[in-house]
Amino acid sequence: MTEALWIFFAFTLGLLARSAGLPPLVGYLVAGFTLNGLAAPFDLHTEDNLILRELAHLGVLLLLFTVGLKLKFRSIIRPEVIGGSLLHFAITCLVFMPGLYLLLDLNTTDALMLAIALSFSSTVLAAKVLESKQELRAFHGRVAIGILVMQDLIALVVMSLTAGHSPSVYALLVFALPLLRPLLFRLLDASGHDELLVLLGLMLALAVGGIGFELAGLSSELGALLMGALLAKHPRAVELSNSLWSVKEVFLVGFFLQIGMGGLPDDHALLFAIVAALLLPLKGLLFFGLLLVFRLRARSSFLSSLLLTNYSEFGLILASVALPQWLVPLAVTVALSFIISAPLNRLAHPLYARLARYIDPLESSKRHPDEQPVSLGDTRVLIIGMGRTGTAAYEELRHTEPRLMGLDSDPARLKGHRTAGRNVSFADAEDFNFWQTLDMPELEAVILCLHDIEGKKIAARKLRERGFTGFIAAHTLHEDEVPQIREAGADDAYLTMNETGVALAGHVNQHLNPVDRTPLPESLG
Repeated sequence: MTEALWIFFAFTLGLLARSAGLPPLVGYLVAGFTLNGLAAPFDLHTEDNLILRELAHLGVLLLLFTVGLKLKFRSIIRPEVIGGSLLHFAITCLVFMPGLYLLLDLNTTDALMLAIALSFSSTVLAAKVLESKQELRAFHGRVAIGILVMQDLIALVVMSLTAGHSPSVYALLVFALPLLRPLLFRLLDASGHDELLVLLGLMLALAVGGIGFELAGLSSELGALLMGALLAKHPRAVELSNSLWSVKEVFLVGFFLQIGMGGLPDDHALLFAIVAALLLPLKGLLFFGLLLVFRLRARSSFLSSLLLTNYSEFGLILASVALPQWLVPLAVTVALSFIISAPLNRLAHPLYARLARYIDPLESSKRHPDEQPVSLGDTRVLIIGMGRTGTAAYEELRHTEPRLMGLDSDPARLKGHRTAGRNVSFADAEDFNFWQTLDMPELEAVILCLHDIEGKKIAARKLRERGFTGFIAAHTLHEDEVPQIREAGADDAYLTMNETGVALAGHVNQHLNPVDRTPLPESLG
């Protein structure tokens, strides 16, 4: 009966929150407070519910596992991501900690932990906003997600230090985890696209990462994140993350319900949340200024900082470990920040259009290399994605096509191509801003050799939206991706393994029946 009431209140108030244009988790928090208020008159026994606690913990582990699946170090090891996140974290803590210490009469440790909790921004809110606007792969979206991942890593380190775990000797096995990657890749390949894929994700996040790390005396949260990170480079990592999305969201409902049911906010909690909300503009301005320092355009800095102008569910996770007495005030603070941030992010582009004349002069005259506009000049054939397949296509065409060009988003790979004498420029085909500035006056054919299916679809779609009527070809490893790529605008998509087989057969045929074989003399014919 009690569990049925949880579901009823969570759904009803989550639906109301969504109808008001707010994230449903605001409704889940309110549902928890409502259930707490009804506990005494209706004898609901909301306190210390074991089932809810387990659901909440599983939700946190799955959240961290899916964060790990997106943990691509190439997108994190960038000056604006590392520098922006660490500087913002340090400045926020240095400013907030003395104020909290003096105004709230806290001890030094609690003031520091509370300042750290308030320094984080919401991964869940930013991801949902970007996904709804199809901007997860835009430059400002990648910068924001990279900073959020860095904050998540900081939160995990802090939680591990405050949890008081004593690692066992088996904790050293963590350093051998990369050796498991080939086995995990095979398991992911063998799991198909249905329930086995979901079960594999649950097993790795909850059993191997969660319980396994706890047995070794390590944080289960760290284990879930690392298990996800091991699979991040697999082509189906995005598919695994998507398959776990609904399961993770359902479990996270338990986390937010548990917080709300932990106690009703009093006057002090409400006052704390209001004051913290009033400080949100300073948090956003600090992000904006730091990103400008790292030479991002004013537009990208504005959009990224707006995504980060809120407080985080990771602050609540940290508080559940280190500051349980502050969990309710922080929950109200996070909910209030979402109420402010969600509508602003929906209006992000119109807001920038209104403010552009004031903030554009603030940007550096020297642009960030990722935001350089690209002109293809007289290029006739373009190869997007210069990995092994793209490089092979380039080498095959370079002897017959003088107006050939390649694009790639990896600076290290770009340097190698230029050293080898290839005409390759930096560009990220998954960045919507790139397509807005692309000049392609003489382009006739495009070969899509991107590793990610989403990247191929975005590139094909954007080329057609820009009016390109030439030939678009793509390669893929999976047959079920062919119709998706064609639907996005490509003329054809070729299965890499099939084409490899055809090429091998061609080599054998050439060996058995060489074209230049000397014809038999007529006398012997």
